[in-house]
Amino acid sequence: MMFVPGNNPGMMADAHIYGPDSIMLDLEDSVTMAEKDAARLLVHNALKSIDFGNTEMVVRINPLNTPYGKKDVEAVVKAGVQVIRMPKTETAEEVRELEAEILKVEEEIGAVGRTRIMAAIESALGIVNAYAIATASPRMMGIALGAEDYSANLKTNRTPGGAELLLAREQIVVAARAAGICCFDTVYSNLDDMETFRKEVELIKTLGFDGKSIINPRQIEVVNEVFTPTEKEITKARAVVAAIKEAQAKGSGVIAVNGKMVDRPVVLRAERTIALAVAAGVISEEEAL
Repeated sequence: MMFVPGNNPGMMADAHIYGPDSIMLDLEDSVTMAEKDAARLLVHNALKSIDFGNTEMVVRINPLNTPYGKKDVEAVVKAGVQVIRMPKTETAEEVRELEAEILKVEEEIGAVGRTRIMAAIESALGIVNAYAIATASPRMMGIALGAEDYSANLKTNRTPGGAELLLAREQIVVAARAAGICCFDTVYSNLDDMETFRKEVELIKTLGFDGKSIINPRQIEVVNEVFTPTEKEITKARAVVAAIKEAQAKGSGVIAVNGKMVDRPVVLRAERTIALAVAAGVISEEEAL
């Protein structure tokens, strides 16, 4: 998910060319107070006029308790945004307040239920309430970590190893899985240290995240390389899936691959591997069947 400043029309127009899975047009931290209204209009027009193809479109709005938040919601919902990213989320009540604002606009334009919500968790209170936030609305499609504000809230600094973020990352993954939604990791802003960036991506994949927020097209390739299953992993997963189908066809509850019994966790991992391979374009949906 690539962050793009909402006050930069050139970057918004070109962002999808680099092939991110998701583009997040930002109306919050990357836009100064003096440019908030202009950026909102730019983002609205970008969503209406630019062909982003199959790229998922997300907009990070300003908090609803600012003079800009509700105006942001109205503008981007009317423009047809797929997901609104809610910043600095600390309670389930805040999510429900956003849900009510979205519904108000959707009812006005006759598009009820179209807009989904992603909540960025950026404080200790937000982490404590992660599951309540994740289950606050049927519109919730994911929760994400915002590490800079979170680290400041903890009265610490970000480190290359990320020890200060480990609890938050684990809490977000667990809350998302318990709620049945997705989870996304925070950005890594040092573009001159791609080695540490790769290690961080490998870590968050191991923890169970679905993806990572990025700030530059150079980071896309690394995220894709880490998250895309290898040929060996795909072959193994397809063997497991084939064994499932064979067992089902025979009416058998016993699944075996290469003479070894396969239990349900192995099956679930195989199915996720295949899903990732399809999402990455390594195999087609037909090949996955």
